[in-house]
Amino acid sequence: MTKAKEEVIWITGASSGIGKSMAFEWSRLGYKVVLSSRRKELLDKVADTIRDSGGQALVIPCDIMEETSIENGVQQIIKEWGRLDVAIANAGFGVFGSIENLTAKDWNRQLQGNVTGLALTVKYALPHLKKSKGRIGLVGSVSAYLPNPNVGAYGASKAAVNSIGQTLQVELMGTGVTCTTVHPGFVVSEIARIDNDGVWHPEQQDLRPSSLMWPTDKAAKVMVQAILKRKRNYIFTDHGKLAVWLQRWFPGVMRSIISKGPKPDL
Repeated sequence: MTKAKEEVIWITGASSGIGKSMAFEWSRLGYKVVLSSRRKELLDKVADTIRDSGGQALVIPCDIMEETSIENGVQQIIKEWGRLDVAIANAGFGVFGSIENLTAKDWNRQLQGNVTGLALTVKYALPHLKKSKGRIGLVGSVSAYLPNPNVGAYGASKAAVNSIGQTLQVELMGTGVTCTTVHPGFVVSEIARIDNDGVWHPEQQDLRPSSLMWPTDKAAKVMVQAILKRKRNYIFTDHGKLAVWLQRWFPGVMRSIISKGPKPDL
């Protein structure tokens, strides 16, 4: 561990997947970490692991679907640790189904979580980040740039995240606060095992190609470094970069490739 720092890092969706691995990475670098998600029992396990390794962790359950929960979470961070230096809006999920079959309920849930919840996380963190000239991390996806058959709502939500990031990069000029939007390719996660109502199905098969899947600890390292270096947009995994490049310059080729790939159950 490097020399201990007083900076406070807040991560939503920190109970599993990329969020959990980012918490471990920030702690390894010596930062104080605030862990948020709905599942307190899982957050407590992450916090215990960090503390057992000599780090500092604070558990603040938070539901990004509820504005008051986000606002209260930030207030509690300031009450407990007095400052906020990095806010990472990582919490999110996928809604599955073709555009033809998705309901208004499906769309509202997807956008409420991945877009509104993310934007409100930033809103309530910003007054404190301005005091510390801190950093914002938004977790997007290469889906923001690609066609997304049967996960169109998810892709649309991540395109919105990309737009929010670009807008913040202009709105925050002169404040000292920077916004980094990270766009992962395939990374190990629970996203394929959570249905459209938010119910977890551990037996559900993840149809994404396992040979291209990055482990979460590897993804976390590059994401943390991108935020520390105050990069604006960061696309990663080699296959993710290739897919975005093909979509930009050879969209017909990309459409053909994606049309032949596996599709989530409708």
